[in-house]
Amino acid sequence: MNISTSDDAARWRGRGVIARYRAYLPVTDATPVISLGEGDTPLIFSPRLSAKIGRGCEVFVKYEGLNPTGSFKDRGMTVAVSKAVERGAQTLICASTGNTSASAAAYAARAGISCAVILPAGKIASGKMVQAFAYGAQVVAIDGNFDQALEIVRQLGARQDFAIVNSINPDRIAGQKTAAFEIMEELTDAPDFHLLPVGNAGNISAYWAGYEEFVRLGKGRRRPKMIGFQANGAAPIYRNEVVVRPETVATAIRIGNPASWAQAKRAIADSKGMIDIVSDEEILRAQRWLARAEGIFVEPASAAPIAGLLRASEQRATAHFSGASIPEGSRIVCTVTGHGLKDPEVIMASLALPKPVAPNESEVLRAIAATQS
Repeated sequence: MNISTSDDAARWRGRGVIARYRAYLPVTDATPVISLGEGDTPLIFSPRLSAKIGRGCEVFVKYEGLNPTGSFKDRGMTVAVSKAVERGAQTLICASTGNTSASAAAYAARAGISCAVILPAGKIASGKMVQAFAYGAQVVAIDGNFDQALEIVRQLGARQDFAIVNSINPDRIAGQKTAAFEIMEELTDAPDFHLLPVGNAGNISAYWAGYEEFVRLGKGRRRPKMIGFQANGAAPIYRNEVVVRPETVATAIRIGNPASWAQAKRAIADSKGMIDIVSDEEILRAQRWLARAEGIFVEPASAAPIAGLLRASEQRATAHFSGASIPEGSRIVCTVTGHGLKDPEVIMASLALPKPVAPNESEVLRAIAATQS
């Protein structure tokens, strides 16, 4: 087996996924590389999550919120935008629940071209919305949901004026598969289980493609079971039907008709994995728990797989995901797709901001004691 080490990976740090994985991506010497140094995100061993599962299992969190714009979208965007510029594109276009718009706008700015983003009005977290504006995108809000926004983007993409950079663009998926490469290189093989949130469903397909490719090339021996989690109010794949009005606090996965539905189902079936659902209450509880127990702050959608894992830990003697047992000594990777600062509203709404106290030691100590009681 020929697989690179973390020492090998260090020499690519800051150069981006195209520089590191050029041989596995649809680029040539003629492709201008548009990069912000994406990728190389930490795979964090999580001792408290591991202890909750028990039975000698190890849990790792792939923290994609440390990409340049704060989400996993940057991995695919570097490839999609590089190829778009190679083809002569002058304007990018995307539909978004927030993270895609931020990423597309940033990479368009880096490339020196325009970007138009179509957003469902009132459904975008402020941390993502402000990014699109900051990077100079032309923002259009529609009175509709993400699925309707994507349909408009498909129509506009047929006009040749725009280059679509949603995950219906295969270059996006090609870039996103590099996260699986990084995991296999760091662990020296694939984990037993890989858990991640599922919205438009491109990411679960991309990870599976990455694992499959490295095994096929002799860079690993095994493939993980892919376990996807959707929110209860936006679970079309789990329920096997389009959700006309998807609703969930997890805005990044508030999607009722995923563009990569078929590919995701194939990845789940081929990996002998499954799709499951978690409630908004479980998602928010997991978001708080991960921040306070492991020091990892993620947006609500990213907490969906953590919620699923915490639920499994409650049946510790026979820990399982929807009936599939977790063998002793399993290695589990959870991808958390976006940083918590991308979607701060829910956390802020639950906070009682502290009242100012007099600027002296005794008053500060009294205030500290009050918060601990």
